Amino acid sequence: MNDFQAIADRVEIEALRAEFTDAVMMRDRPRLAALFTPDGALRMPNIPVEQIGREEILAGGERLQSQWDFFVQNTHPGTIQLDGDTATGRAYIQELVRTLDGRQGLNYAVYHDRYRRTEEGWKFAERVYEVRYLDTSPLTGTAPHTAQGSGTDPAHATATPAPPSSFTDPATAEQLERVAAALRAGGFAAEILDDAAEARARIKDLVPEGASVLTGASETLRLSGIDEDINASGQYDAIRPRTLAIDRATGADEIRRLVASPEFVVNSVAAVTETGSLVLASGSGSQLPANAGGAAHAVWIVGAQKVVPDLSTALRRIEEHALPLENARAQAVYGMPSAVNRLLILNAEPRPGRGTVLLLREAIGY
Repeated sequence: MNDFQAIADRVEIEALRAEFTDAVMMRDRPRLAALFTPDGALRMPNIPVEQIGREEILAGGERLQSQWDFFVQNTHPGTIQLDGDTATGRAYIQELVRTLDGRQGLNYAVYHDRYRRTEEGWKFAERVYEVRYLDTSPLTGTAPHTAQGSGTDPAHATATPAPPSSFTDPATAEQLERVAAALRAGGFAAEILDDAAEARARIKDLVPEGASVLTGASETLRLSGIDEDINASGQYDAIRPRTLAIDRATGADEIRRLVASPEFVVNSVAAVTETGSLVLASGSGSQLPANAGGAAHAVWIVGAQKVVPDLSTALRRIEEHALPLENARAQAVYGMPSAVNRLLILNAEPRPGRGTVLLLREAIGY
């Protein structure tokens, strides 16, 4: 191997290790799994965890990350020994973590790595995590909600609007009016209603009997009774019951077509910003095409606690509040964790009148 090839290999392997830390910090679980060979292994004996193959690494990452309140990982370069199309190496890790159940600590660890050259470039064949130091003393810091501007003078720092004291607190009347005005400016129809019962009645005005309707997997719809009204009353051509009756192995294409372009989609959102953006999160992404524009008409019912100042806070609300609750539900119902694998952000409605947002004065759903 010539010196140039050796240098290029070392640079690529170092970039691979940096990509791993970035994927962890950004909670990008599919990207994290893709950094391994198809039969790659991630082993963390102290937890204990052993994940073999990309699917197990993806699912395991979802389980771990769903437990975090916050997590910070720093990677320090270590050794790399090249051997043709394989290599070994070590990377040194410092981590701070606090979980939703209160566990917390600081640790220093080593990743013992094996790498393999593939058609997609260098990948991890194996990462074995060895803790060298662990301190479980209470952490005194918090995750800040301000970001520094490009200047070093604090006077030039730009502050991100502080999130609500709790992601369960209902928005004020003034906030709801701001949201409604911003939505209307973006081409959405927006109405402010007192509660879920009023929204339930309003749906019957907005969605004519006999229409084909897809309902999203939404606690708001379930708790309000809207889900039952649409899927069990017999008054609509309800898409969800039809898809549940189709064999998943042989009818996947039919299911995909049914959910992609109904006449109506009725759903909720994970957050709505005061600047007029709707944010939806999904594990599979199956319900997102209809919301994005596949359905001829869309109605979203939004509890007052889902109002946030901006998109950055909306994403925090999803990761810190909605995902842990949905993960617990998914574990109880399906025996497997949930994940935010797809995000849909609707900043405006290109077809004015297509989308209606029913903003509630009460909190409901996640």
